[in-house]
Amino acid sequence: MMMSESCDSLSTQSHHLPEGESDLEREDELELQAQEYVDRVRNPEMSGPRPQSCPPEPSSESQLRVSKSSASDLSVKLRSSQVLAGDTGQSGLLSLPWELVLEICSYLDARFVLGVLPLVCRAFQCVLTDEVTWRIRAQKILGLSYPVLEGKEFDWPSACIELEEHLSHWSTSNPKVQHFSLSDGHFASVDSVLLIQNASLCVSGSRDRNVNIWDLRRLGQDGEKVLVKTLGDQPRGTHRGWVWALAAQDHMLCSGSWDSSVKLWDMASEGAGVREIRGKAAVLCLVYQPDVLVTGSYDKTVTLYDPRAGYPVLASRKLHSSAVLCLAANDHFVLSGSEDRTLVVVDRRTNHILQKLQLDSYLLTMSYAHGQLWAGDKWGLVHVFDQQGGCFQHVKCFNVGHRSQLTGIKQSLGTLYTSSTDKSIKVHVPTEPPHTVCTLPHVDVVNGISVEGDVLAAASGSMTVEIWRRTK
Repeated sequence: MMMSESCDSLSTQSHHLPEGESDLEREDELELQAQEYVDRVRNPEMSGPRPQSCPPEPSSESQLRVSKSSASDLSVKLRSSQVLAGDTGQSGLLSLPWELVLEICSYLDARFVLGVLPLVCRAFQCVLTDEVTWRIRAQKILGLSYPVLEGKEFDWPSACIELEEHLSHWSTSNPKVQHFSLSDGHFASVDSVLLIQNASLCVSGSRDRNVNIWDLRRLGQDGEKVLVKTLGDQPRGTHRGWVWALAAQDHMLCSGSWDSSVKLWDMASEGAGVREIRGKAAVLCLVYQPDVLVTGSYDKTVTLYDPRAGYPVLASRKLHSSAVLCLAANDHFVLSGSEDRTLVVVDRRTNHILQKLQLDSYLLTMSYAHGQLWAGDKWGLVHVFDQQGGCFQHVKCFNVGHRSQLTGIKQSLGTLYTSSTDKSIKVHVPTEPPHTVCTLPHVDVVNGISVEGDVLAAASGSMTVEIWRRTK
């Protein structure tokens, strides 16, 4: 059932000023345009009431529970593995029932169990590299429906390792994280954040028009200044408009702005400027793949660039009837979400539209991996799309407890993070429905997140970059 929304259609081109109008007047107009957009799309008070069809809020009393049934159900297969491995009649650990062996292994670190114990003997190798073993282990941890979508090549061992480390990291009973607030670099709201170089560096983009680089290796060290530099050499900022999007590939970093430009920076050369690509409208989202840079713009357009080429535009299409708010891409597809409440799937090889899905609400953020697209919408809901044979299908919708727009989402085999304009970040496990491990409250709206390894970074409306890092 379609939900009606009061959204003004956007102009198809950026505003052009008369000749002779000053740069300052141009920048003022860009700021007014950006503020109007934020008030309409990102203002929590303008979301309106959720439709009645929305899933109910999760119960605060729901807990992860241990399931004991699966190990015994599969004991026949485990005993068969022992026989095939030729280790019957052994004394010591191998003489024990395999259910008990797996119970003992459950007290050991999953990464150790997978990486070391299979080297001990053929029986351990046979059982501890079996998918069934890791299904049992995951079910004992969660006791909930997991995974939400299981493809043919779902990596159960990797998923179980992620799950266990994720829960250990964020458990409220034994949190193993340090929190840092980086407040000495921006003088306006921070709208984008990105962890690069294995989370040793953090990049932030702000409405003060600057892109800042932070060295997270200096966190917590007395006398060390975490802010490394502000990119660019212009006196009024890195860009001439709000910095709204960041992306990186290898040592190359790019920043997209309301000044209709994308700038590229070489982080291997201390953030030296490489080139500037001028567009026709504000750049609202970026995806950087090894061979292509994709931008989504205020003028409803999705553009593919080869930043290495003299003329970088590979393809540019107006795929929507309103602003492009979020993007995702891989070797085969480009996916774009728009204020017009559509999700468009484009085949990169042919540049043809494969699908155009009409949704009940617009999407603001996406996470795409392992054939699954997880996305957050204006109501604070999480949507899951399954990809089968080049076709995307909306399969799930979850209420994870946010009360306004989702501004960030990051999903992997064993983790799920969400951020919102309701001034919170939530850490979940991707079960059905997602189980919230903890909530990180904040003093202002959270405009986006980046997750890399043991580090979570957030862009804050309070002019700060918030960092959570796992302790050793």
